[in-house]
Amino acid sequence: MIFRESIFVTGFPGFIAGRLVERLAGPETQFFLLVQPQFVEKAIAGIEDIVEITGVPPECFSIVEGDITKPGLGIDADDLETIRYETTDVFHLAAAYDLAVERDLAYSVNVEGTREVNALVRSLKQLRRYNYISTCYVAGRRDGRILETELEHDAGFRNFYEETKYLAEVEVEAMKPDLPVTIHRPSVVVGDSETGETAKYDGIYYLIKYLQIAPTLLRLVNVGNDKVRLNLVPVDFVVESIAALARDPEAEGRTLAIADPEPLTTAELFDVIAKEMTGRRSEFHPPASISEWFLNTRISPRLTGLPAVGVPYFFISQTYDTSNASELLAKHGIECPRFDSYIGPLLEFVDEYPDL
Repeated sequence: MIFRESIFVTGFPGFIAGRLVERLAGPETQFFLLVQPQFVEKAIAGIEDIVEITGVPPECFSIVEGDITKPGLGIDADDLETIRYETTDVFHLAAAYDLAVERDLAYSVNVEGTREVNALVRSLKQLRRYNYISTCYVAGRRDGRILETELEHDAGFRNFYEETKYLAEVEVEAMKPDLPVTIHRPSVVVGDSETGETAKYDGIYYLIKYLQIAPTLLRLVNVGNDKVRLNLVPVDFVVESIAALARDPEAEGRTLAIADPEPLTTAELFDVIAKEMTGRRSEFHPPASISEWFLNTRISPRLTGLPAVGVPYFFISQTYDTSNASELLAKHGIECPRFDSYIGPLLEFVDEYPDL
């Protein structure tokens, strides 16, 4: 087959990577999908689903066994040579996303793994764009408004996930003067705004699960904060944004926040969820200091389901400027939906799959 473009993807068959491949699939597009050996069967099933949904021939998809933490990504020498000569676009999504991840694993996957991907990118003969998927939380413990043009700081980090994603982005940022790079920074990714589908329950889902214990009773006391905003983005918005920006010439050489330009406070999020569940909002608003103190007690995780590593994200005093991303996405007719417009599908999915 003759292909117009050849796309190398890490992180497949992960939730976002899988949806992105489906979004980018076409009869003239070839994919090299880097897959760890233990996930090959899942990757094959994912490709079969994409073929069925899109009608794209299965010949467009090649599974490449490997591991980003190994030299040459652990790819067979002949396959690696083919990838170097044919790849036109790279999407690097593979990472250790767990907030409780240990330092050695986080550093190996997020930093050293990104260095290996960067080395491959530098060797590509026909590179059009290198798309690196970072996170808004490279801002670490910084306060206030975080610009898309800002990266390096010494404010510290809440966990090794933040720290190692920051160090990885620094590595990719250094490539901008020499290569066509776009860095995408999603905020907290939640389920699909239409179907509610997600791959795991964390972040805002802890609050959803908490209220589900006894909605009528627990909705009375709002444990949120009316001064702190939690930036949420549905996965379909993230995928559409990355797909559009990856092919937009104006996005080359830029870092773009894939975030909600008007995020709700955690108190507002609480009320949106409570009203969807019970038809009524909260009645009492204890001081944020009391809520934060309780959530950090030893007994809290057993009562609320919110692990200690997740507590800081409900009390982060920082917001993410999306000026550049919003300007570019507007040209493509893409904008982030409001949380209250898709909380219904999120709750329906949780109800249908309570033990995801």
